[in-house]
Amino acid sequence: MKQTIILIPARLKATRLPDKPLAEIRGEAMIVHVWRRAREAEAGRVVVATDTQAIADAVEAAGGEAVMTRADHASGSDRIYEALNRVDPDGNAGIVVNLQGDLPTLEPRLVTDCVAPLLTPGPDIATLAAEIKDQEERTNPNVVKVVGTPIAPSRLRALYFTRATAPHGDGPLYHHIGIYAYRRPALERFVSMRPTTLELREKLEQLRALETGMRIDVSLVDTVPLGVDTPADLDKARRHLAKAT
Repeated sequence: MKQTIILIPARLKATRLPDKPLAEIRGEAMIVHVWRRAREAEAGRVVVATDTQAIADAVEAAGGEAVMTRADHASGSDRIYEALNRVDPDGNAGIVVNLQGDLPTLEPRLVTDCVAPLLTPGPDIATLAAEIKDQEERTNPNVVKVVGTPIAPSRLRALYFTRATAPHGDGPLYHHIGIYAYRRPALERFVSMRPTTLELREKLEQLRALETGMRIDVSLVDTVPLGVDTPADLDKARRHLAKAT
């Protein structure tokens, strides 16, 4: 098994929370907290990929590794692919984790849970989901659902991702968690393809993989990390981390 590398894309262009990666939480930038959680997973090398020198400076001041990338990338997947080839040109990393830079309360075990399906043959990409417990989330289009078929305990093979309430009928619904692990050739293939019909309709990038015949396996976990998108989310993250210390 080749090495795993965890790449964290980060930029300053969020509209609902300007300068989000540099938002202060307990005296450090949010991106530094995400970097620390990723390091605590002990799953592999951790690198922040950014187009902003201030983000790189914050990470490096905390003892982390950052790499500068182009500013014109359409997605985080494109940014991590550039970063991967900059920091690992010899191809030592066979598994690449795309970890969002707005998850400061992330439980480190979720990184290893995400990678786990790729430790056996079969899937091209792996990701996470948790059973929806809140009735309102079942119909909330901002909560992406994964529709999948069980293939092992706490493991699904993804058939579709949607903002709709799906599947119909009795049974659990699963909240998709946007952390991805790719086999390196799968990431190379993914970023080389044009956006697909359902990807554009649902505004869900992972549908490109399914539409082009790639296999995505899903590890089922028992928690959904708090994604920080608004000032209210930032307040929640600050309170959470204050309690944890």
